[in-house]
Amino acid sequence: MSFTIYDASAPVFVRAMTSIQAWLDKALAEGKSEAMLMEARLAPDMKPLPAQIQMASDTAKNAIARLAGIDAPSMPDTEANFAELKERCQKTIAFIEGVHSAALAEAGGREVVLKFPNGMGYRFKGAAYLTGFALPNFFFHVTAAYAILRAQGVAVGKPDFLQHLGMPEKIDA
Repeated sequence: MSFTIYDASAPVFVRAMTSIQAWLDKALAEGKSEAMLMEARLAPDMKPLPAQIQMASDTAKNAIARLAGIDAPSMPDTEANFAELKERCQKTIAFIEGVHSAALAEAGGREVVLKFPNGMGYRFKGAAYLTGFALPNFFFHVTAAYAILRAQGVAVGKPDFLQHLGMPEKIDA
């Protein structure tokens, strides 16, 4: 069995979107101000926390849709609190999990065209799109969300970022 485009995308997106939900829960459990965190950003010219999560969601669902040759669900960027952000994460996960791995079987060679509002854009083959654009863009926004929370005093660390691995086990030499 070979490593597929599906293996490199869907589970990766699902794990990170699941982690984001846990980070938001952790912030609330620590008593952090949700209103303050909703406005928090790393730098004045960067988007705030909700936008980082929305863009991670968009990147994940759009990547799977483009690779499968289907339409992604529309999700307007209207989330105004953590519950709504977590719901968006869950909708993104549900969409991704609803796309069967067979739908991405030919994705590596499928043409993916990104066209920006200014008329510029990129053309990729699916594998290059995933590895050169979708995954780096996705993790840019996931990491920005993580960094915003950490910079605002939420006690997230590397184990929270890699929570899908669970606790390490003792490995004898």
